[in-house]
Amino acid sequence: MTAYRARLTETDIRRLIKATDDDERAAAAHKLCRSMEKAELTGEEREAAQKILRMLAHDAAELVRRAMAVTLRSSDLIPRDVARALAADVDSVALPLISFSPAFTDEDLIEIVQAGSALRQVAVAGRPVVGRDVATAVADLGCEQAVRTLAANDNADIAETALGRCVDRFGTSPEIVAAIAYRQVLPLSVTERLIELASDAVREHLVTRHAVAPETAIRLAAFARERATIDLVDQASNHADLAAFTAGLNARRALTGSLLLRALARGQMSLFEYGLAELAGTPHPRAWLMIHDAGPLGLKAIYDRAGLPPRLFQAFRAGVDTWRTLQAEGADTAGDDFRQQMLQRFLTQRPNAPREDLAYLMERLDQEPAPARAAIGAAA
Repeated sequence: MTAYRARLTETDIRRLIKATDDDERAAAAHKLCRSMEKAELTGEEREAAQKILRMLAHDAAELVRRAMAVTLRSSDLIPRDVARALAADVDSVALPLISFSPAFTDEDLIEIVQAGSALRQVAVAGRPVVGRDVATAVADLGCEQAVRTLAANDNADIAETALGRCVDRFGTSPEIVAAIAYRQVLPLSVTERLIELASDAVREHLVTRHAVAPETAIRLAAFARERATIDLVDQASNHADLAAFTAGLNARRALTGSLLLRALARGQMSLFEYGLAELAGTPHPRAWLMIHDAGPLGLKAIYDRAGLPPRLFQAFRAGVDTWRTLQAEGADTAGDDFRQQMLQRFLTQRPNAPREDLAYLMERLDQEPAPARAAIGAAA
C-alpha cells in the first residue's frame, strides 16, 4: 500500500471513530472501502483491511454497513464470515452482497434460499453465476419471482430435473414458461412439456429453436391451425442426429416425397440425403455417393429404390442440379442466405412439382425479409 493510501486509510479510520453523524461516517466508510479495493495489498495489509471490515460490519449505523456492502459487493476482499453476517442484516445491507459477492459458498447461498425471504431468493437467482445445487434449491423452494429470475438467467446451471421442477410448480405462469422457453439450451423432455403450456408465440420459438421428438413434430404439424405452426423441414435442422430423425419420421409414415422435395428445394441437402437413405434402406455414405454422382444414373437408381413417385423425379433432378451449381459457384451451403437463393433458383426453373408443394415453397420465399430477398435477387 502506498504511503498516500496509508495516510488516507488512517484519516478515514479516525473519521469513523470520532464522527457522530451517520452520514459522515457512511461517507468515510465508502471512501475507505473504495481505497482498499483499489489498492494492491500485501498479505499483511489484506489482513489489516479485513479487520477494519469486521469493525464496519458491526457498526450501529445502517448507513455505514450499507456503504460497505454496496462499495464491496463484487469484491473478494470481504471475508466469508463478514459476508454471512451482512447477509442476515436488513435488506438494504444484505441484498447487494447476496446478489454479487464471491465470498459466499454454494452452501451459504442454499441456506439463504431455504430461509424463505422472497427478495433474497431473487437476489440469489440473479447472481452472475449460479451453481447447479443452488439452482436446484431455487427451483424447489424459491418464490415465483425467484424461479422466473433463475429461468431467465443463462448463467445459471440448471439441471434437467430442476427445470422440470420449475414447470411442475409454475407451469401455469406464462412469464415463467416463456423464461424457460427462451433459455439458450433446453433438454428435450422440458421442451416437450413447454409446448403443451406455452402461448402461440413462445411455442413457435420452441419448435423453431429447439429440437422436439419426431412424433411431437408430426402431431403439431398435423394440427397446425389449432396448436402451432411447425415445419418439419425447419425442425430437422435442429437435430444433430438426422439418421434418427428420419427413421422416426419414416416409422410414422411422415417421410414422404413431398417432405423431401421441400427440403431439397430449400437447400436442406443433408435431410434429403438421410431421407433417401432411410427410404432406400441404404447406408448414408452410399446414398451420398449415388446422389452426388456426376453421371445420370446414380440419383435415379437410389430414387427408384426409395419408392418415390416417378412423376416427381425431374423436380428432384432439378433440385440436385441447382444445389450443385450453387456449390460450384462458391456459395456457403450452410447459411440461411444460401437456402433462400436455392429456393429462388429452384422456383425459376418452373419444376413439375405438386401444386401444394409449390404453394408451400412460394410462401417460404415470401417469408424472407425484403432486404434479404433483394440481395438474393441481385446475386442471382
